[in-house]
Amino acid sequence: MGSKPTDAEPSLIASSFQWPVPDDEIREALDAAYRDGSWGQYHGPHSEGLIADLQQQFSVEHIMLCSSGTIGIELALRGCGVEADDEVILAGYDFPGNFRAIEAIGARPVLVDVDPTTWCLDANCLSELRGEKIKAVIVSHLHGGLADMPRIVALARERGWRVVEDACQQPGAVLEGRPVGSWGDVGVLSFGGSKLLTAGRGGAVLTNHAQHHQRMKVYSDRGNQAFPLSELQAAVLRPQLKKLSHRNQLRRERVVEICEATSKLDQWLRPIFWKTDAQPVFYKFAWSFVPAETKPEMREELLAKLAAKKLPFGVGFRGFVSRSERRCRKAGPLPHSAQLSQSTLLLHHPILLAQRNAALQITHWLDDVIQQMVS
Repeated sequence: MGSKPTDAEPSLIASSFQWPVPDDEIREALDAAYRDGSWGQYHGPHSEGLIADLQQQFSVEHIMLCSSGTIGIELALRGCGVEADDEVILAGYDFPGNFRAIEAIGARPVLVDVDPTTWCLDANCLSELRGEKIKAVIVSHLHGGLADMPRIVALARERGWRVVEDACQQPGAVLEGRPVGSWGDVGVLSFGGSKLLTAGRGGAVLTNHAQHHQRMKVYSDRGNQAFPLSELQAAVLRPQLKKLSHRNQLRRERVVEICEATSKLDQWLRPIFWKTDAQPVFYKFAWSFVPAETKPEMREELLAKLAAKKLPFGVGFRGFVSRSERRCRKAGPLPHSAQLSQSTLLLHHPILLAQRNAALQITHWLDDVIQQMVS
């Protein structure tokens, strides 16, 4: 894999992984918002422009800008008509805010397992699932994996369930020629501080259903929009959206290179799978650290060694396997959700925009650390 790095290099390289990256167009957008006074408006030209941009990008008619992706999930559920005492299907491995969004409505999560190759809700687990109280299913695209939306949507239609598509980690991804986030009845984006489109905070809810959109507007109206995105946030998002496709392509290329460079570690690292005819997006890139699937402490040891070198790795979600029956219903065992909650290793996305040599240098240190652990 090339020359062995020195001990001093990791912190030097890691310090360059800044996010968000410096951007003159963002600076100009902020200056323009100051000059025209829109920075102090409740709703103005930048919000309207962002809505139009998102409508075009995702081929949807209705957009609601909001304060976060998390509140976006709750608004989406309310838009779909989910009420107290209803049930909502959710993967056993997912972002914790999605579980809480269901609870915020007074509904109850119904947990199903994930596909261990994609980290996403397993469509096979929906086939036999029934229940008069089930009203919706939340489907998240995580860590570069893409859920089987054609099958999930078809199954949901048969049963009368609404589909909320969480695309917060994958803005710009494409599945079977269709933008991720436009497959469900409602889609959700996040503009949080670490996200690929960032305004520090914020989100958007996308739908082609006028009734869903109207329900969200009614719930959010407290004399004004109770969960707003500011004009300044909209201003900085628009130039980022223009660069999203190019940056996503660079990230995909880096992931392919990193996978090739770490292929000899396949006994210990199992990378996430994506279809060759899809265009995933990598907010974080996931492996399952195989030894940790049976010995969770192995992942903690690995992460400690990587952190000592200041390398940009982290863990996945804790998942919901241990949640009590008081808070949720489990549709069978959740072995893959449990496994991934203790074995997932994530590479943070800023490295994917770094120079090729810097990105591949990370694989040297990952290789060295793993070889030391298992030798």
